[in-house]
Amino acid sequence: MLPALFVAHGAPLLAIENNEYTQFLNQLGNKLPTPKAIIIFSAHWESFTQKVSNVEKFETIYDFGGFPDDLYQIKYPARGNVTITKEIGDVLTKQGVPFEVETTRGLDHGAWIVLNMLYPDANIPVISMSINPQLRPEEQYKIGKSLSSLREKDILIIASGGTVHNLRFLRMGSDNGTVDQWAWDFDKWLENHISNWDLESLFNYESLAPSAEVAVPPYGKEHFIPLFYAMGAADYEKNARLLHRSYQYGNLSHSVWQFGESK
Repeated sequence: MLPALFVAHGAPLLAIENNEYTQFLNQLGNKLPTPKAIIIFSAHWESFTQKVSNVEKFETIYDFGGFPDDLYQIKYPARGNVTITKEIGDVLTKQGVPFEVETTRGLDHGAWIVLNMLYPDANIPVISMSINPQLRPEEQYKIGKSLSSLREKDILIIASGGTVHNLRFLRMGSDNGTVDQWAWDFDKWLENHISNWDLESLFNYESLAPSAEVAVPPYGKEHFIPLFYAMGAADYEKNARLLHRSYQYGNLSHSVWQFGESK
């Protein structure tokens, strides 16, 4: 059985950089068993109703601007899988989760940057799923939980976002390896409560976690909440491992969490 992963996708430049984090992601894909398919939740696909892709061949979406030309040359022409889309629909229906099928949307950078690092050959079927920051964390967790049985079918579930992701506080011109204390304090609080599977505290992170209002600003919640979708997908095991953590630009967190065991 494959685990569920929460993977930070960082800034778009990550796609063409060679650093500690990109090297880790490049190796991680080789360490995991090859999935039959990948379900990916991206922070950059928001919708009020849960969306599930049924795309024959994905276009690559460049949902950013002002970056080097090399970034816009990257293609990730993954294909979908109609059978697995139907299986996802079946389990969502069984759990009472309303959804709609999306047949045209490509892969945004929250999805393709992560996928290109893990599986650069783009030869594994992908089903993209949206996230809804307006839901309560309990509801986001429930959506992830509804997919947990698919892990037993060698389907890898990835949620792409970032635990600390506040663009207003980044120090883009001074990436000297130092980490802002507030970002570190928030991530350490998170590590403690994730490791103990303390859902009550995690669901109330906004009032309990140190510097939560800066680490997860109201306008940037969409990057944090994919964590709950990934955790929910391992609800029956309730074990978590921090596989990697590093930072860019003073406080942009590159965290990778594994939920459930790879068997």
